[in-house]
Amino acid sequence: MPQPTYIWQQPEWPRFRVRETEVAALLRDARTAQGRLVGKAQALGFEAVSGALSDIWAAEALATAAIEGEKLDLQAVRSSVARRLGLPTPTKVRPKADVEGLLDMMQDAVARHDQPLTKKRLFAWQSALFPTGRSGLLKIRTGGWRRASREPMQVVSGPIGREKVHYEAPPAGDVPRLMNEFLGWIASLADRTDGLVRAAVAHLWFETIHPFEDGNGRVGRAIVDWVLAQEPSSLVPLYRMSSHLSKNRGQYYDELELAQRSTLDVTRWGTWFIEQFHAACLESEETIDRSLAKARFWTKVANVSLSDRQRKVVNVLLDAGPGGFEGGLSAGKYQSLTSTSRQTASRDLADLVDKGVLRQTGQLKSTRYHVT
Repeated sequence: MPQPTYIWQQPEWPRFRVRETEVAALLRDARTAQGRLVGKAQALGFEAVSGALSDIWAAEALATAAIEGEKLDLQAVRSSVARRLGLPTPTKVRPKADVEGLLDMMQDAVARHDQPLTKKRLFAWQSALFPTGRSGLLKIRTGGWRRASREPMQVVSGPIGREKVHYEAPPAGDVPRLMNEFLGWIASLADRTDGLVRAAVAHLWFETIHPFEDGNGRVGRAIVDWVLAQEPSSLVPLYRMSSHLSKNRGQYYDELELAQRSTLDVTRWGTWFIEQFHAACLESEETIDRSLAKARFWTKVANVSLSDRQRKVVNVLLDAGPGGFEGGLSAGKYQSLTSTSRQTASRDLADLVDKGVLRQTGQLKSTRYHVT
C-alpha cells in the first residue's frame, strides 16, 4: 500500500498530537512575554497605548493580506482602523470595500470571541474578503465551500508550465464533513488545551482542509485570533502575529508544507508556532515603547513651532525608531519625503536643529539628522 502523501490521508486523521513535554518550556517563555505585554498595556491604559494599538492593527491587516500577495491601500487601512478605535484621522480617505471587509472579519473574530465559530460565520468572513465576488480577475465562490469543478485545489509556486505543487487539499466533496469535524473539535476544547497549542492546531487543521476557493490564509489567521481572544485578560489586537509571519513568509509556508506532508504528530509545527507568537509579543512591546516615546517627544516639543513638512518628516523618523531609518535622514531624503526643493529641505533641517528637535552628525555629503 502506498504511503500517504498528506496528513489528511493518514488513517488516524484528524487525531493531531503535540507532545506537551517538548513545548512546555517554550510555552512558559511565550506566556511570560505575553504577560509582560498585556501588563504594560493595562497599566498604561487605552489612551496611552491607543496610538500603538492603531499601528499594530493596521500593520496586521496589511500583513495578513500581504502574505497572500494582496496589497491594500495603506492610508485606507489606517483611516478605517482609526475610525474604529474612535481616534482622529489626519486626512479624509474614502473607505474601500476590500479593506472594510478584512477589518470587519478581524474585528468580529476578536470582539465576538465568546460566540461560537460556525459554518455561517466562516462564510460571512470569507465573503467579506471578496465584496465583488472576484479574486483579481477570477470569479470565485463566496459564502460557501469550494466546488468540485475547481479540483484539484493545490498550493503551487513557479512559472506557468513549471509549477511546483507544495500541497494538495482534500477533494471538495469531503469538505463539508471535514469542516463539521473541525468545528466540533474547536467548540469542545476551550477548557482542556492550552490556548496557544489549540491555536496552532486549529490553524494547521483549517489550512489543511482549505475549504474555500480563496481567502483560506486570511480566514485561518482570523481563527487564530478568535482562539487566543478567548483567554482571560487577552488583548489580541496587541499581538503582531500576522506581521511577524509576513516577515517570515517563506519559513511560514515551509513549516506549513512540512507539517501537511508529515504525520499527525505535529509537535514541530506547534513548537514553531509558539516561537513565532513569542517573537510577535516582543515586537508588539517594542511598538508600544516606540509609541510612548513618540508621545513623550511631541509633549516635549509642544511649544515649538513647526511646519507640516517638518512634522511629517519627524513623525517618519519617530515611527522608524532607533536605527530604523536606513542610512539616517539626509537633506536628499527630506527633499524626497516632502516633495520640496533642495534649498527648502536644507533650510527646514537647519531650523529643526536650531530648535533642538533634531541633532546633526557628519559633514557635507555625510551629514545626517536624528531625533533628539
